[in-house]
Amino acid sequence: MDRFDLGRFGEEEAVRHLRARGWVIVGRNVRCGPRELDVIAIRGRVLAFVEVKSRKGRDFGHPFEAITLAKQKEVARAARVWLQNRALPYGTLIRFDAISVLVSGTDGAEVTHLPDAWRLS
Repeated sequence: MDRFDLGRFGEEEAVRHLRARGWVIVGRNVRCGPRELDVIAIRGRVLAFVEVKSRKGRDFGHPFEAITLAKQKEVARAARVWLQNRALPYGTLIRFDAISVLVSGTDGAEVTHLPDAWRLS
């Protein structure tokens, strides 16, 4: 599995995980100018921009470690662009979530959802 296949597999697992917990997927791989939002999901009054990171093992650290401050800012900029032309219901809470997918040849995938993973001022 090359890195593109791994990324697609990880996003599929993340979406499956979210749907199983009542989230409705609003968008996947949404282009906002030069940036991309992996998953946009809504559940109740919460709209989440979800960054998905997948790895085969921990040789290069935990997937969450790849979500640097620069990546957080990039996702936030893309989210602002996406939100510009949307009228959300009053009281909608917007947050940034992260999902890690650790792929193992024998055990399948370990999915970890970190709600409200970061905030930007």
